[in-house]
Amino acid sequence: MSGDVWGYRETSGRLRDIDLTGFKVEATDGHIGRVDKHSDVVGASYLVVDTGHWIFGKEVLLPAGTVTRIDHEEQRIHVDRTKAQIKEAPEFVSDRHLTDAEYHRQVGAYYIGGPEHRA
Repeated sequence: MSGDVWGYRETSGRLRDIDLTGFKVEATDGHIGRVDKHSDVVGASYLVVDTGHWIFGKEVLLPAGTVTRIDHEEQRIHVDRTKAQIKEAPEFVSDRHLTDAEYHRQVGAYYIGGPEHRA
């Protein structure tokens, strides 16, 4: 992925007037959870995904740039990462991404390289 990892791709199908809370999130190799919260702030858009039992009930932070497609009818969001890549991302600490610029940079740097640069 090149460009802004914190912005939705034009081809993702993101409609700003649709609440994504509760949408299922699909990695390239399967289901990872549901959207717990999200933001459309320009330059800082993201999804917080509740992984349920997949990662012991943790949440993960996904920059909006990882979203490849949003299926509004099926209420599914597809991302361009595998489950392993998402599991290896910097640990999510609730709301830290809102106040800690270094953490925001760290998460962005992890995802900016694109799927071809991850395990």
